[in-house]
Amino acid sequence: MNNDSFFMENLNTMLPGNPRYQPKQMIPVFGYDNLYKKVAQVEIAALETLGEMKIIPLKDFKKLTREVKQKLLNIKTSEVDIVEREITHHDIRAWVRCAQKILDKDVARWVHIPLTSYDALDTARILQFREAYEISIKPSLGRVVDIFSKLVEENSGKIQIGRTHGQHALPITVGFWLATILNRVVYNWEKLDYFCDNLTGKISGAVGAHNAQFGLGFSFKKSQNDFEKKLLEKLNLKPAPISTQILPPEQLGYFLFSCISLSAVLGQFGRDARHLMRSEIGEIVESFEKGQVGSSTMAHKRNPINFENLEGMWLRNKNEFGKVLDNFISEHQRDLVGSSMMRDYPIILINLQQQLNTLLKENKSGETFLERLSINEEICKLNFQKNANVILAEPLYIALQMAGYSGDAHELVNHELVPEAQKKKCSMIDVLNDMAKKDKKIKILISKIEPEILKLFKNPQNYIGDAKKKSLEIIKNAKKISNKLI
Repeated sequence: MNNDSFFMENLNTMLPGNPRYQPKQMIPVFGYDNLYKKVAQVEIAALETLGEMKIIPLKDFKKLTREVKQKLLNIKTSEVDIVEREITHHDIRAWVRCAQKILDKDVARWVHIPLTSYDALDTARILQFREAYEISIKPSLGRVVDIFSKLVEENSGKIQIGRTHGQHALPITVGFWLATILNRVVYNWEKLDYFCDNLTGKISGAVGAHNAQFGLGFSFKKSQNDFEKKLLEKLNLKPAPISTQILPPEQLGYFLFSCISLSAVLGQFGRDARHLMRSEIGEIVESFEKGQVGSSTMAHKRNPINFENLEGMWLRNKNEFGKVLDNFISEHQRDLVGSSMMRDYPIILINLQQQLNTLLKENKSGETFLERLSINEEICKLNFQKNANVILAEPLYIALQMAGYSGDAHELVNHELVPEAQKKKCSMIDVLNDMAKKDKKIKILISKIEPEILKLFKNPQNYIGDAKKKSLEIIKNAKKISNKLI
């Protein structure tokens, strides 16, 4: 058996990109031998439109039965490849030949009329991305948002030290940190849904001016692109306002950028969580399954493999998007330079789905990885206490300035109170009170500060602003958006 026969008899479901990353939800759309299904849908819609317009005689059009259409939809990429390689050296003409073998000769002669290659390919690509979003990414996002919302709520009041530049900053809550991720997820999901709804198709011919349609009577000037509109309505698409041989790149570009933005948010979560899992921090724990190994040699290790993968997939996607940007220009009405790169566009959705699958990976009990995320509240408190005596430098200097301190209160706190508090391992308000015993001006200043604020300086865990309130607001908004989009 030669290689061609092998591929003809076995369905190749490999997805674009690295064979290691093959989310099953994407196989019906982007599995290799499924790639021409959407091309078939466009070409079938063209035949149906020709039949309805009575360009194909009725007796011939009746031969386009449901069974015949299904056979066209089942034409495998591997089959097209053989014809392209051995005969046509052109992908769509190869598909046309495969289709003509299936159809009755009286229908076969109408295949691909009056289309050009990228009428079929560009419109099929839009159908692929729309379906991938609808059947795969959208339901996965719904589950992730639901689980994330529960995590935010459960942890909305658990104290955590906020970090900027890798240093202890001001108090927040674990729920607030998670809510910043959740908010970005739903924001980008809403954008993704919007740009998906606004994807368009094109059946405008070799240069985009509908030359064959108007010149040969497929459309009529009085009805403005009649053939294109009729065909695209069958695919639930609107035509692009104007196109060349290819669709304008912006609509798909913005859709893919929304995918990239979502991927970045999940990468952000991966990076945050990976660092919080560091041995010297230890605020969260990645679930570790029975039989799992953290290192090939260091048996004590529990590596943050899932969090690392979340960030790694973002890095892969970031570089894939460069191909999309490169294709924002083409030569005149179209050149072939970008064709090979466009075949890689699905990798962006595949990588995004891989990230979502990482979060939704279930153990034997049916619990997702995201649900099994463990927050070590005691470690959060211990880490918080490491610099609890100095983290209220912000409210202390502001309170002093408001009380009438004549100099630069920030400099006083920075250069005198913080070093002394660290040295004596006491709070800065204690240091300030000691100074007040020798300095009447300081004593007067302290007397002008509200008692509740003075009490705060002894209880830094209460200086969390509206962290909890904001967390709960984000949950409410996330549920509202999820309910709207699902």
